Amino acid sequence: MTILITGANGVVSRALLDVLPALLPSPKDLRLLVRDPAKAPDVPGAEVAVGDLDEPASLNEAFTGVDTLWLLTAMGPQAPHATTNAVWAARKAGVRHVVRMSAVGAAHDAPTRNGRLHALSEVELKASGLGWTILKPHFFMQNLLGSVSGTTLYGALGEGRLGMVDVRDIADAAARVLAAPAAHDGKVYTLTGPASLSLREAAAELGPVLGEPITYQPVPPADVHETLLAQGLPAWDAAVYVEYFNAYSAGWGDFTTGDHATVTGRQPRSFAEFARDHADRLRGA
Repeated sequence: MTILITGANGVVSRALLDVLPALLPSPKDLRLLVRDPAKAPDVPGAEVAVGDLDEPASLNEAFTGVDTLWLLTAMGPQAPHATTNAVWAARKAGVRHVVRMSAVGAAHDAPTRNGRLHALSEVELKASGLGWTILKPHFFMQNLLGSVSGTTLYGALGEGRLGMVDVRDIADAAARVLAAPAAHDGKVYTLTGPASLSLREAAAELGPVLGEPITYQPVPPADVHETLLAQGLPAWDAAVYVEYFNAYSAGWGDFTTGDHATVTGRQPRSFAEFARDHADRLRGA
């Protein structure tokens, strides 16, 4: 069995690589797709393959002999192009199953362009003739790292409540599916945390962790947009983040599911547990 990991240097894939090897007969069953081998994650025993999802001709050798594909593409207007290249390469190589990381609420009527593009890629995968499983993770708890300054948590989610999820739980679920894909064929799992909470409620939970009361200060999405542009984020990405902020502020993310427990057999981590484990990273520089 060979599992090919795309997006190997991304936040979710790196968390996945922390847990997946223990579920496999051998780390040699893992192959990591990277553009630059010098930047490949250090996974003892795993094979490194060089390729770029934006360049179809670079994928043939990397996909040869692969049984299961972990398909993760970077957010952006080119994401469907990368997905179609990966799915086509998988079909040619005889890959049996694709586990695709989509986005929460991905649908043709999603309030974000990212969600609508993911919906298109999901349709293509489902029509590919390959086995497939789709994971739709909610807002990452890790997105809040560095958001506390002094005694204030800053965020652009207004008073919206959302079922945010720890990236480690996304990785745990993905690892279970990749290790035994047949049991999850044709399934779509929306991964959330155990509770839906606002950033104001999250700030209250941070107080005991950080040793002093933490207050929440909402930031207008337009202000965040300008900050993201000033930090060098591409204009498309910055605008789509604002689309998400507006949707979450309106309550679009106020839900949880039991899908994580269905896949892993345990409840996902609470926000309080996430905060305790990342206390040293919650405050910005």
